[in-house]
Amino acid sequence: MANTVKIEGAVRDQFGKGAARRMRVANLIPATIYAGGVEPTFIKLPLKETTNALRRTNALFEIAYGTGKKMAVVKDVQRNPVKRRVEHIDFFEVRAGEKVVVEVPVFVEGETKGASVAFVDMQNLQVRADVTNLPERITISVEGLGDGDKVLAKDVALPEGSELVIDDPEDSVVTVEIPKEESLEPQLDQTTPEATATSDETDAAPDQAAPTAA
Repeated sequence: MANTVKIEGAVRDQFGKGAARRMRVANLIPATIYAGGVEPTFIKLPLKETTNALRRTNALFEIAYGTGKKMAVVKDVQRNPVKRRVEHIDFFEVRAGEKVVVEVPVFVEGETKGASVAFVDMQNLQVRADVTNLPERITISVEGLGDGDKVLAKDVALPEGSELVIDDPEDSVVTVEIPKEESLEPQLDQTTPEATATSDETDAAPDQAAPTAA
């Protein structure tokens, strides 16, 4: 499940809003690589290549800059709220053999029974895995499951070398059920008594409107 991205960057030695603006004009992204107990490394990365790499969930980045090189995972991404352009990235340095906790999106596959539908109760699961083998997704089969069936966290098949990080393994990740539809049929409050017509009656009672469904 190799998911490694190699990127060539450069050391960043100018700071502040003005410097960041000049980098963005030059199609560069300011970034910082943090590491426990040491000074962070300030770099700048190519905009297009880095933006494309960020589309890969839980990618491991090999970042070369000047004479240095670091392995890192994404910690935080700042984007322009309007244009959605990446404006800054925080990385966290990791080493081969190290395990980290990441959020992995959940997907379902397969056909459920009859009219039942699979609903994903937990969109993401926290997983601890080796940095060189971080899962991009967790796919859960709902093949043959029917109304009322559930897939619990403890039953989720994880990629080899990964372990689930969750408080309650009995939590439901996927629920299969038949969607409940509200009845739209109008109901009358009561039946209008049947009137006895005579030759002298000329006025008819107005029709009673059916109540509107709430």
